[in-house]
Amino acid sequence: MAAGRQAVRLDDAEIAEFLASNMKVQVGTLDAEGGPHLTTLYYVLDDEGRITFWTYASSQKIVNLRRDPRIACLVEEGDEYFDLRGVTIRGRAQLVEDYEGIKAIGRKVATVMAGGIDLGAEGDAIVEAQARKRVGVIVEPVKVASWDHSKMTALPGQAKA
Repeated sequence: MAAGRQAVRLDDAEIAEFLASNMKVQVGTLDAEGGPHLTTLYYVLDDEGRITFWTYASSQKIVNLRRDPRIACLVEEGDEYFDLRGVTIRGRAQLVEDYEGIKAIGRKVATVMAGGIDLGAEGDAIVEAQARKRVGVIVEPVKVASWDHSKMTALPGQAKA
């Protein structure tokens, strides 16, 4: 199975392109009992290619990350089996709590959510107001796994399912 797993793995350039071309991430943190807390958020990549997002300071994920900074992220796409592609990142969350840092992350996330268009003065005012209630999160990767099922080939005489 290792050869099969290696065959579908994305290389570093493919991972970077895949993460840059998506905008939603499923985030897992650990609750007080050690169970998973899952949510989906919009994200951007910072200058180092790390997943970065903002969320309300009072959210359960921030409560969890203050207690235990371990985090798991999943970015995936595809509907049919041979179209499935994804990247999982296990890492540690670095919390961004300075207003300017939060605002910068928020502006990037809001721009992605707006389809890349300039937010204008009104959009900037919304981001500035929201930044006072939020925390930024930068995911420091520890372990990365990836897959692209389109790289699979069927066995001789079989068609892809």
